[in-house]
Amino acid sequence: MNQKNSCRIINFDKLPSVIGYGAVVGKKEAEGPLGHCFDIAYSDEFFGEETFEKAETHLQKTAIETAIKKAMLAKHDIDCAFSGDLLNQCIGSSFGMRELRIPFAGLYGACSTMALSLIMAGAFTNSGYCKNAIAAASSHFCSAERQYRLPLEYGGQRTPAAQWTVTGAGAAVVSEHTENTPHLKNAIIGRVRDLGITDTNNMGAAMAPAAAETIGDYLKQTDTSPADYDLILTGDLGLTGTNLLIKLLKDEYKTDISEIHKDCGTMIFNTKTQDVHCGGSGCGCSASVVCSLIFNQLKAKELNKVLFVGTGALLSPTSSLQKESIPGIAHGILITS
Repeated sequence: MNQKNSCRIINFDKLPSVIGYGAVVGKKEAEGPLGHCFDIAYSDEFFGEETFEKAETHLQKTAIETAIKKAMLAKHDIDCAFSGDLLNQCIGSSFGMRELRIPFAGLYGACSTMALSLIMAGAFTNSGYCKNAIAAASSHFCSAERQYRLPLEYGGQRTPAAQWTVTGAGAAVVSEHTENTPHLKNAIIGRVRDLGITDTNNMGAAMAPAAAETIGDYLKQTDTSPADYDLILTGDLGLTGTNLLIKLLKDEYKTDISEIHKDCGTMIFNTKTQDVHCGGSGCGCSASVVCSLIFNQLKAKELNKVLFVGTGALLSPTSSLQKESIPGIAHGILITS
């Protein structure tokens, strides 16, 4: 891996490939604009399990198995899995790994976890420590609501700035360089940024400053402009966070990405016809969008250069009760065809 000390950019000089990927979602996600892109969609939020947490484990495990199958590999061919979720101690990921028996490195980047897992899988594959690695993330609306807000039975009113946690999971098999596959070219690890947002129902506002800093720094350090990319994809700021991101980049970096920017949170649902307020959120939001639509378009060369910037709000139930503000993080990875 080639990296200069003065630069935050991690260059994957061997161009690791994404040779298989899978996305699994729930009923609401399947009814959205991208429903036709997903590998598997469930109509029951329990997925045949006893609890929402077990359902999320099933969700991520199924996405990983789907990605391995599409890569035409077996579980024993995977050297390490990098994955995470929103649940305490990442039990959505770790409990699934006890059945898969794949060497496991758990990650937590909140909703930025898919980008972080791709970076880690790319780094380990590029360095030669892994021949095949898994990058994955998941979330579940019901388990997230129970942990971060209130049980569904409470029936609380959601604020206009709120987002709907995606019930979904995405997984990708990252391997040695292979022709005619999406490639991981370089990456940037984000810095924690906190502008004092305390509203736990406004994740977009908390994450937008970190996204702006990561995108702005990436463009500056790679000496590129928005016109050099087919798509700058964030996940998941929603409507409020997207508007803030565009404004912050114009104000702080004199950069306008509005023409080539999309956000996974506004793509996965129809914000006009589905009751999701500002759009989707959760680790499974960008994971399921990237591991379906985006990789499909890269593989078909409908897209050639995608800067994927995963965004995360680093709060916990404890920090919210202690009146802490909400720090944000954003990790970026350049994926090419």
